Amino acid sequence: MALLGLLAVAACTNANDLDSEPAYLGNFRLGHNVVVAPNLTKGPASRAASQEEWIDAMTRAINERFTRHEGSKLYHLGVSVEGYVLAIPGVPVVASPKSALILNVTVWDDAAGKKLNEKPELITVVETVSAKTVIGSGLTQSKEVQMEHLSRNAAKLIENWLNRQNDNLGWFEDDGRPAKEKIGLMSGRPEADPAPAAEPADAGETGEETAEQVREEATEAVE
Repeated sequence: MALLGLLAVAACTNANDLDSEPAYLGNFRLGHNVVVAPNLTKGPASRAASQEEWIDAMTRAINERFTRHEGSKLYHLGVSVEGYVLAIPGVPVVASPKSALILNVTVWDDAAGKKLNEKPELITVVETVSAKTVIGSGLTQSKEVQMEHLSRNAAKLIENWLNRQNDNLGWFEDDGRPAKEKIGLMSGRPEADPAPAAEPADAGETGEETAEQVREEATEAVE
C-alpha cells in the first residue's frame, strides 16, 4: 500500500456532533457492524497498535454513530482497516507529525441480500486539528486517545459518504429516488412519504450467517 501517498491527500473532519440530529440517511438502520484488519499496515514514525485494538476502536465508533439512525430497513457495514499512523512523541515541532487512518467500506442491503457498492469505498482521515494536536498529537495524547479520535472521525466520514450516496443514488430511499430530488423547502430534508413506515427490523434476525458473509467479503475485497 502506498501509505504515504494516501496520507498526503487525507481529509480531516470534526466528529463532535453526536449530540446533534443525525445526518439524513432515509430508511437506514444499522444491522451487522463488521470490522476486520487482515492487511493492517503501520506507517512510518508511528506508535504500534494491534489488529484487535483497531477492530475494537472502529467497532465502538461505528456503533456510537450509526445506532442513532432508526430507519425501517437493515443495512450492514463491512469495514477493513488498512493502514494507520499514530504520531509518536519526541519528534521536532517543525515536523508537525499527524495521526491518520485508512480503511475500506462496503455496505450491504439486508433485504436484497447484496452489496450496494461492488468496489469498496476508500476512506482516509487525519486527526482533527486543535490546540492540542497542532504540534502533533504524539506530544499531547496517548495512543488510546489518538485511536479513539481517528476512529470517530472515520465513522463520521463513512456517514458523510452514505449521505452523499443517498442524495445522489437513493440508496436508503423506499422509492429508490435520489434524496436530493425530494428536498423540502422548509425542512431541508426529503418530504415524508405518506405511506405508513414499515416496522423496524431487528439486527438479530439476520443471523450469524449474514454477519459471517459480510466479514468474508470485507476481508476478501482488499486481498
